[in-house]
Amino acid sequence: MNTPNRLAVKLKPVAERSVKKGHPWIFSDSIEKVNKKGKPGDIAILFDQRRNKPFAIGLYDPFSPIRIKVIHKEGPANIDGAFFENKIHKAFNIRKELQTKNINAYRLIFGENDGMPGLIVDIYNKVGVVKVYSSIWLPYLDLLFPIIAKTTNLNAIVIRWSRKLQDLETPYTEGEVVYGNLENSQVKFTEYGVHFETDVILGHKTGFFLDHRENRQKVGKLSKNKTVLDVFSYAGGFSIHALAGGAKEVTSLDFSKQALELAKHNASLNPHSGIHQTIAGDAFEELQKLINEKKKFDVVVIDPPSFAKSKKEQNIAKKKYAQLAEMGVALTKKNGILLLASCSSRITKDELLQIHSECFKQLKVDYTLIETTSHAIDHPIGFEEGEYLKSAYYKIR
Repeated sequence: MNTPNRLAVKLKPVAERSVKKGHPWIFSDSIEKVNKKGKPGDIAILFDQRRNKPFAIGLYDPFSPIRIKVIHKEGPANIDGAFFENKIHKAFNIRKELQTKNINAYRLIFGENDGMPGLIVDIYNKVGVVKVYSSIWLPYLDLLFPIIAKTTNLNAIVIRWSRKLQDLETPYTEGEVVYGNLENSQVKFTEYGVHFETDVILGHKTGFFLDHRENRQKVGKLSKNKTVLDVFSYAGGFSIHALAGGAKEVTSLDFSKQALELAKHNASLNPHSGIHQTIAGDAFEELQKLINEKKKFDVVVIDPPSFAKSKKEQNIAKKKYAQLAEMGVALTKKNGILLLASCSSRITKDELLQIHSECFKQLKVDYTLIETTSHAIDHPIGFEEGEYLKSAYYKIR
């Protein structure tokens, strides 16, 4: 990859104010002037309108409507190894306390929220997975790998590309080991003493969903001698914590048979006496079958994928969240716990709670909202769109 050029950029006044308030995205129609044609990863130095002095620095992305992603907001800076080392060390220090809790899997870099937009770095034990969502990082990857490895004491790093980048010419292939040696793509890791295994090369996203770690632990504590239904279970995160927490029976429901096989395997990594059942199929159809069979569970966890990836999908998403809340109530025993989650940044926490409230009112359900949870410390929130995860625990009376 060629050495990045330096671009002098002026923004329209509204965009300039937005960046100064901390927003990391600059859309193409927000740029008033740029001194030359930019290529992926070029350093965009943002000059303010009044004083004509640098006030922020971003990386240029000619392939995205978000043309510049801001990486530095405090005037001039050298974008070099020391710059990125400082960012990665800062991110690592925020997450240090996790490692004192028998946890060795966490998100080291959470994109924009850690000042590195379009880049995710997840750590699984001694293996790092770098997931690249933007071509702005192409010139910097070789610089970043050794810094990440040294900071977190890794044996290997694997690179994963977003779908749109897989169509571009990239310096490494999908799933390539770009640092160190990886003897086996199946990597074991621990969260709160519960054991899991994931495939860092073939697994979904980076291999696992680390964001619900605290909620999984909570469900584990709620599950002793209980029956548990884990909907959209993937590799059984909630299910395994429930079994490890002493659940007498756990049902994992997911569309992917492959994910359910991994859930069974993960269950086998932990001592438990509970029965573990799996259901493969469309969640809405399978939940309706369980309702028709008059099945009830002490604890029901419904953690669907993002239903609203764009603004136009918001109304459909709200209907689906309402439908799942209704089905969840029907499947929860009297005085049981219903956990309803959303990972869509386009549905706010207040909107989600309002959907639940209206649904419960319509059903004439007596319930208590026990608590709501948001992001763990390895998924910090640095700007409005960076907040996506919200969960609500209900006692259904």
